[in-house]
Amino acid sequence: MSWKNQTITKFIFLGFSNHPELQGLFFLIFLVIYLVTLLGNLLILTAIRINPALHTPMYYFLSNLSFLDICYTSTTVPIMLLNFFREKKTITYEGCLSQLFFLVTCAGTEGVLLATMAYDRFVAICRPLRYPVLMNRRVCAYLAAGSWLCGLMNSLTHTGLMASLTLCGPNQINHFLCDIPLLLKLSCSDTSVNEFILYVASAIIGLSPCLFTAVSYVIIISAILKIQSAQGRGKAFSTCASHLTVVVIFFGTAIFNYDQPSSGYSLDVDILVSVLFCIVTPMLNPIIYSLRNKEVKGAIRKLAGECWSPRF
Repeated sequence: MSWKNQTITKFIFLGFSNHPELQGLFFLIFLVIYLVTLLGNLLILTAIRINPALHTPMYYFLSNLSFLDICYTSTTVPIMLLNFFREKKTITYEGCLSQLFFLVTCAGTEGVLLATMAYDRFVAICRPLRYPVLMNRRVCAYLAAGSWLCGLMNSLTHTGLMASLTLCGPNQINHFLCDIPLLLKLSCSDTSVNEFILYVASAIIGLSPCLFTAVSYVIIISAILKIQSAQGRGKAFSTCASHLTVVVIFFGTAIFNYDQPSSGYSLDVDILVSVLFCIVTPMLNPIIYSLRNKEVKGAIRKLAGECWSPRF
């Protein structure tokens, strides 16, 4: 069937189609990952909210990150789980654009938010005396809102440009989600403007936060190494170790996800990298903060104790 001059109204996902005999196993794996992601991030949100000791800028941004990760994974996983039971793994054109909008919003917001959290750690360690002034409640609210606004404006731009294209086929997407590069391949319109904006946005929303975070941590680590006592160095590093781990995982998987070489393309490898970036990373974030952060670990234990203790 020729798709030339035919407008697409529905897409078929080909992700995981190479292994039809493993559909049941895949469903169980991703269901467990999704439930762990929801539970972990909800625990962190609740623990931060009910514990006054965690009402600080660092944990305010962490609560934003946890909420963002819930939104991020919920953008792709539920429909993917549903498609495991379908013979044809389909999504409507409108549903695809909606998924694209929320996916790009969450990814862009998370990159900027992680850079904001790096700035918070920079001020806390390198400018401790001015920390209460530089990171007061209003500044934190503006920084968090600015992170969400950056992701939202970036997504509105890409989604609007994508909606203006004519997609004429084939209607098959070699993936389990709708993303900008995948849909551009299906367009029979001129995509030069979309590609240019994509490169510009990648530099502003993707590369700039990554570089800012890297430079911040170079300065932070240099400042920590200058601390005289080993106890002081350990305490200072412990306040940013969890965030640094999350940063490495997020930007590392993002680079592999969007900067893969065109030669030697493998659908399985592409799917695996996207799973790590879009699904596994939101699950790892609360685990990392729970294991490496004493305050969060203590708050979660306290919350769990209150939930399981008998009430008479």
